[in-house]
Amino acid sequence: MADGQALDEVVTFTSDLIRIDTTNRGGGDCQERPAAEYAAARLAEAGLEPTLLERVKGRTNVVARVEGTDPSADALLVHGHLDVVPAWADEWSVHPFSGEIRDGVVWGRGAVDMKNMDAMILSVVRAWAREGLRPRRDVVIAFTADEEASAADGSGFLADRHAALFEGCTEGIGESGAFTVHDGSGRQIYPLAAGERGTGWLKLTARGRAAHGSRPNRENAVTRIAAAVTRIGAHEWPVRLTPTVRAALVELAALHGLDADLDDVDGLLEKLGPAAKLVEATVRNSANPTMLDAGYKVNVIPGEAVAHVDGRFLPGFEDEFRATIDELTGPDVDWEFHHREVALQSPLDSPTYAKMRAAVEEFAPEGHTVPYCMPGGTDAKQFSRLGITGYGFSPLRLPEGYDYGAMFHGVDERVPVEALHFGVRVLDRFLRTA
Repeated sequence: MADGQALDEVVTFTSDLIRIDTTNRGGGDCQERPAAEYAAARLAEAGLEPTLLERVKGRTNVVARVEGTDPSADALLVHGHLDVVPAWADEWSVHPFSGEIRDGVVWGRGAVDMKNMDAMILSVVRAWAREGLRPRRDVVIAFTADEEASAADGSGFLADRHAALFEGCTEGIGESGAFTVHDGSGRQIYPLAAGERGTGWLKLTARGRAAHGSRPNRENAVTRIAAAVTRIGAHEWPVRLTPTVRAALVELAALHGLDADLDDVDGLLEKLGPAAKLVEATVRNSANPTMLDAGYKVNVIPGEAVAHVDGRFLPGFEDEFRATIDELTGPDVDWEFHHREVALQSPLDSPTYAKMRAAVEEFAPEGHTVPYCMPGGTDAKQFSRLGITGYGFSPLRLPEGYDYGAMFHGVDERVPVEALHFGVRVLDRFLRTA
């Protein structure tokens, strides 16, 4: 089991990493290198030989391998990203890059997404070095850049240009899974992620006839883009159940003493209370308009108008997503993928998934583990190019009233110290047996 030093270090490392500002605004100006050097130094102190890799100067990734005792076993990838989304200090109770530890809580951008997991990985590996322990299978550790944008400088670069570093890896674990969900009736639920919706960020372009704003114009690009955006925003996507979501609904219904009526998924969700949040975003494809850009003067009708849409599609339903967007945009608006990544579906009957469940249940015997499909995406998408099956497993035991989902990209992001301690124990238990 992880020792006392590991429990102290996970708190220190989380705080230290938060203080290193790795804000990724999506324009390429992020500098992950200071955080990468910090992580690499901690790994080197544990006797490992980390490699630092960059596609663009300053956009640094770290990869290291812990050799296992069974050379015939497949390797396991354990990954976490070093970049974070922006934060505005005047909106926060504490400075978002202070890493302040107050009343048993670590505050700051990245406390949950996902410098906490980076710190857990470092703490566990260092504890193994002190103990002289080696896992059964090789464990490849990857700390990545650019996850909060396109991952082109991070996991995409690693998968495309440095595949040899991941030789033998067949499975991987990363962010967003094994966290506590309180369902309002005293039950504690721990969702284990075995799937992700695909990413379809869209650029819509309407073209028309530029003209004076005082003249009638039936070829108005602004009107055309507005109509398309309205149709997309109002569209009711049909229910589509993937194996992971279907299993989640069945298990959640059983926990609540309900019949799993999968012919009326919306009705079932209404009966699940707070637990419905685990699945409500993943029973359908989705498309949410997010940006508009048109015109340059109030009395000039522009010849072009642009909109952006955040689209997500379920495993197996990308073709339906594309066809629906074709229909909703209509003949006067063109669309293209501004950024696209695959949807993922991982097996629920694998030995690795069973060992994740067992690790959580050992340290949270009162909890109930259930399958989970992530509504968004992670670096697992890029690593899937290497044939690596991805799971979301970054364990945290959270108190009632703590809104885990709100911490992602939210104001006053923070993580309890006890949650980090739980995470280290569970991660250590899982990796020892995986």
